Amino acid sequence: MFADALHAEWTKLRTVPGTAWLLAAAVMLTLALSATSSATVTCDGTHCGEDPARVGLLGVLAGQAVVAVLAVLALGEEYGTGMIRLTFAAMPRREAVLAAKATVVAAVTAAAGLLAVLASALVALTLLPGNGFTAANGYPHLAGGATLRAALGSVLYLVLIALLAVGVTALLRDSAAAVGTVLGLLYLFPILAQVISNPDWHRHAMQLSPMQAGLDVQTTIDLAAQPLSPWQGLGVLAVWAFGLLGVGGVVMRVRDA
Repeated sequence: MFADALHAEWTKLRTVPGTAWLLAAAVMLTLALSATSSATVTCDGTHCGEDPARVGLLGVLAGQAVVAVLAVLALGEEYGTGMIRLTFAAMPRREAVLAAKATVVAAVTAAAGLLAVLASALVALTLLPGNGFTAANGYPHLAGGATLRAALGSVLYLVLIALLAVGVTALLRDSAAAVGTVLGLLYLFPILAQVISNPDWHRHAMQLSPMQAGLDVQTTIDLAAQPLSPWQGLGVLAVWAFGLLGVGGVVMRVRDA
């Protein structure tokens, strides 16, 4: 039963000492970078071009790496130690194992992400007005609906990054290779897109980049200038995450452990 698989995966994840440390690191790194950004970025005049939500939630760029590592290790360590054979012996339905593991990883990521993003947003709302993000400079609603969407969207973004990492690990079955692949998708994809000189192809590349597209959910100004709308961008990341989970599930079912 799926409930049994879910309980087993939760027990495994919470009893691994590294889980708590990685979750704490994700929260602290996200908060530290976000707070530093909120304290140092200034708006010197009307329509200075800075997006307060992106400034205040900059730490998500760093926190996602820790979340990805946590998600990879949740499955990759079992392959590395050979314990995955015992898991499959106890639960022959391998797709249920993957679904349960993805659910548990998503849940702990959502909890840590909510804490990190909420703390970052509160710090930003405290510091940004003193740095020129005021109504006089074109920012009358720092705590408005767009900011709430950016904050909640950032939590969903971290959850989708975790699911993407689980999918990659199911596909590659090796922690080191999976970490390298996930971080490459997140950080190298946008760099490679920058070398494309054709404006249309460059825009398409940015629309396909899982990180760039997903982080569009943080945009609160100049929405028309972005390659995708906030929710469209998060949708692209969702396609990456669930697509890789699906492919990883097929590989897990047909290949020997």
